[in-house]
Amino acid sequence: MAWLHRLLPEAASSLAPGVDAVFSLIFWMSLFWFVVIQGVLIFFVLRYRKNRTRYPAFHSVALEVFWTLVPTFLVMVLFVYGWRQFRNLRYAPSDALEIHVTGRQWLWQFTYPDGRTTLNDLVVPLNRDVQIVMKSADVLHSFFVPAFRVKQDLLPDRYTRLWFRATRADTFEIYCAEYCGTGHSRMLGRVIVLPEDAYETWKNRGEGGTASTKRVDPVERGRQVYETRGCKACHSIDGSRGVAPSFLGLYGHSVELEGGETVLADENYLRESILDPQRKVVKGFQPVMPPFQGVLSEEEVDAVIAFIRSLGTEEGE
Repeated sequence: MAWLHRLLPEAASSLAPGVDAVFSLIFWMSLFWFVVIQGVLIFFVLRYRKNRTRYPAFHSVALEVFWTLVPTFLVMVLFVYGWRQFRNLRYAPSDALEIHVTGRQWLWQFTYPDGRTTLNDLVVPLNRDVQIVMKSADVLHSFFVPAFRVKQDLLPDRYTRLWFRATRADTFEIYCAEYCGTGHSRMLGRVIVLPEDAYETWKNRGEGGTASTKRVDPVERGRQVYETRGCKACHSIDGSRGVAPSFLGLYGHSVELEGGETVLADENYLRESILDPQRKVVKGFQPVMPPFQGVLSEEEVDAVIAFIRSLGTEEGE
C-alpha cells in the first residue's frame, strides 16, 4: 500500500492519517468490487453467449437479498467511518489558536490574535491546534493545504472555519481550490510551521511573511468602535437591559427572535445583525437599529465581533 500513499502529498498534520485511511478504504473496496463485477461480467459473456443452447431464466430470492444487504452494509460502514473523520475535521479543540483569513482576488490575508497581519504567509507553531476563521472579501475562494488534508470554501458575508495541528516543521503550499477569476492560478500562499520557541521568537520580533502591518488588538479596536459608533447608546456590556440586547454573554447564546425562531449568536449571526439588523429582530425589542452596511468597514465589523466575543458566552467563559 506504500505506492498508494505516494499518490498523495506527505502527511503533515494530525488530521491527515484519518483522511488517508478513509481514502484507502474507499479505494481498496472500490477496486475489489470492480474486479469482482468485471470478472462476473466476463464469465457471463463467455458462458452464456448466443449459441444453440437455451438457458431458462430463473428467480432467486436468496440472491436478491444477498446483493441488497451486502452493498447496504458496506455503504453503512463507509458512512460511519467517514462520519467519524468528518467530525474530527469539523470541530476544533476549544483551546485552539485562532487566526482569521480573508481571501481576496488574488491573495491571502492572515490576522493573528495580537492584531498583526501577514499576506500569503501563514505562520503557525508546531504541534499546536490552530483554528482558521475565514471569509471572502469578493468572490468564492477555497483554502486548501494538501499536506494537511484540509480544505474549506470562503464565502462573501459569511464566516467558515477549519482547523489543523501541524506535525512537522516545514513550509507547505496553500492553494485556492475554487476558480476565482483570471488570477486564480497565482493565488498561492505558504504555511510556515515553526517549533514553539521559534514561533515565540517570530511573534515577539514582529516578523511577518511577505508583508506586515502595524499591530492593532482587534478587541481593543472593537471597544473603540463600540464607544464611538453609537453602539454604546443601546447595547450595554454589563448585562443590564436597554433599548437593545446586552453584549455581555451574548456570543454563543441561543437568541429567541420575533416569531418564535431561535438562532445561535455566532459570528455569522452577529455580522448579519450589524449589517442588516431588521432581518432577525430579538424577541422583546423594537426594530429600531439602523443598518450599518456601508457605514462600518470590514475591519470594524470584525473588531466589533471580536469585542463581543471577549465579553464571554452564556456560561461566562
